[in-house]
Amino acid sequence: MPEEYELQGVIFTEEQIAAKAIEIAAEISRDYKGRHVVMVGVLKGAVMWMSELLKRLDQDLDVSIDFMAVASYGMDTKTSGVVKINKDLDWSVDGKHVILVEDILDSGVTLEYLVKYLGSKNPASVSSCVLLDKPSGRKVDVEADYVGFVVDDIFIVGYGLDVAQKYRNLPFITSVKTE
Repeated sequence: MPEEYELQGVIFTEEQIAAKAIEIAAEISRDYKGRHVVMVGVLKGAVMWMSELLKRLDQDLDVSIDFMAVASYGMDTKTSGVVKINKDLDWSVDGKHVILVEDILDSGVTLEYLVKYLGSKNPASVSSCVLLDKPSGRKVDVEADYVGFVVDDIFIVGYGLDVAQKYRNLPFITSVKTE
């Protein structure tokens, strides 16, 4: 039987997340008006956040989507520090403005790696958008261009984020007791 984790209470509600998506989508729409944008979601955690953003972008923004799957946590609650690409882009980003969409910026190892990797694909630009930023977990000097919420050093789940593949379906963000 899978290990059970104790949920610690709602940190950000579905309504708070939707409001933040409206705010950030307006910024992205303004910043990229008249440009072709490729939003690259990092599977699996960023699916819900990217969906929220996409629904709220200006309808006349020229946007396409793609996904990458990477691993750095596995089934653990701490990053391994090694990024492995399990699924690469389906389409070329050559000459396009890429916005990398992540669920959480924690150690920064994955974001730094993916920004450099995507930058090697000859895009017009690469920026990043994260739902959550946990600066206390940073192992490398990297910042996201668009940030939803800043969180403390706790293990976050819900709204796409998981622990051992559990709790991704929660419509809010909470934390779990990891000890």
